[in-house]
Amino acid sequence: MAEIYVTAEGTVHAPADRVYALISDFKQHHHRFLPPSFTNYHVEQGGVGAGTVITFTATGGGRTRGFRMRVEEPDPGRVMVEADTMSSLVTTWTVMPEGDASRVRIETRWNGAAGVPGFFERLFAPRAMRRIYREELKRLDRYARSQRQAPELVGSGH
Repeated sequence: MAEIYVTAEGTVHAPADRVYALISDFKQHHHRFLPPSFTNYHVEQGGVGAGTVITFTATGGGRTRGFRMRVEEPDPGRVMVEADTMSSLVTTWTVMPEGDASRVRIETRWNGAAGVPGFFERLFAPRAMRRIYREELKRLDRYARSQRQAPELVGSGH
């Protein structure tokens, strides 16, 4: 089994604290910028930041799979990690200030399958996920621009 790694990065035209608040608020905001490849989204526990547990179905590269992600914040306000409770998959969100904008990186790692299925997974999954993540970053940028005056973000603590 080889580790598979996928990353995408983009600019979001909003301050880093606001962008992080949107990303880490799974109850009110996170689902609003997810691409259509994410369905059946549900907050199971918590809702904002560390301790949140979400479930969803993701479709990419012709495959559909369910996830149950537990959220941690190793560096609150800058780094958030979603770890699948049913597999080795871990997604890390990093938000870096760039003046009045932010640089957002999404990185995912998991242990790929062995043998022929693993070969095809290593070949096709990163490309499909990178495409989904690029779309997600564009949607996050649009959503963040639309939320510039969102009252629920003022004083959110993130």
